[in-house]
Amino acid sequence: MNPAKNIVSLQPNFVIMQPIVCNDFKDTRSGFGAGLLEAGRRNPNVFALCADVIGSLKMGDFIKEFPDRFIQTGIAEANMIGISAGLALSGKIPFAGAFAGFISGRVYDQIRMVAAYSNLNVKIAASHAGITVGEDGATHQMMEDLGLMKMLPNMVVINPCDYNQTRQATLAAAEYVGPVYLRFGRPSVPNFTPADQPFVIGKALMMNEGTDVTLIATGHLVWHALEAAYELSQKGVSAEVIDIHTIKPLDEEAILRSVAKTHCVVTAEEHFRNGGLGDSICQLLGRKLPSPVEMVAVDDHFGESGKPAELMAKFGLDTPHIVEATLKVMARK
Repeated sequence: MNPAKNIVSLQPNFVIMQPIVCNDFKDTRSGFGAGLLEAGRRNPNVFALCADVIGSLKMGDFIKEFPDRFIQTGIAEANMIGISAGLALSGKIPFAGAFAGFISGRVYDQIRMVAAYSNLNVKIAASHAGITVGEDGATHQMMEDLGLMKMLPNMVVINPCDYNQTRQATLAAAEYVGPVYLRFGRPSVPNFTPADQPFVIGKALMMNEGTDVTLIATGHLVWHALEAAYELSQKGVSAEVIDIHTIKPLDEEAILRSVAKTHCVVTAEEHFRNGGLGDSICQLLGRKLPSPVEMVAVDDHFGESGKPAELMAKFGLDTPHIVEATLKVMARK
């Protein structure tokens, strides 16, 4: 599929001309729960496993409808990955769910050797990712998981932006043959993409067309990038906004096409600056189209307890920081 034809827009002509408003707020983990249930209805080989956080991962409806296809492993994430590998080898499609900090960090060796190296059809469902876990604090605020997972050969890495996209991403992950890391979050955030928007693994979505700067965002930061695009338009800046829901494989064609037009980039993600989306964009541009880049991400330090919105502001991940980074990178053209 040509990425240019895989487009979502909030306004006519794909250009934000007025403030964007969303009255629908949902948590992306609930999008996973809805997608898992639907995937289970579509395919009897879909199984769910959980490390004692059923409610947090919204697996209840799946368990209620398919109790014989659910395994509660308890707080034993490494064991859960091993069981998932066995299910995959027997033709099942296991979704292994836990908090991102535990399922990516605590069991990295098992994921590396059992799922990725063996290229098994294991789906890793990582909830409560990023700094918006909030009051749970630094121990639970996993902000290095995208880097850990994207470095693994064979691993697909997906970070959807809202409820609807997470639901569609879960369905796409169930249909894809191979290991997938699916990242989603805890707080309620704007649910702004169409419920029927096709989700194509590895294909970016053009959210707003522009000519002066390319804003490349993933996860919760896509909405903030759209807000920034409007604020920038009031300053006479035309910002192109691209939603990168698939960190790996990266839609290089869509990125290069946009940057060839705008000649500068701001990346935005709820992740460490090292190893995340911005890191991938810089590697791509360094190889094929050297351009000024500013990264909106968490610097090299751990998070802390607090309200999600307060933490987003403190750690430089909100709309004003995207605007600031844009003006800074444009001055470097």
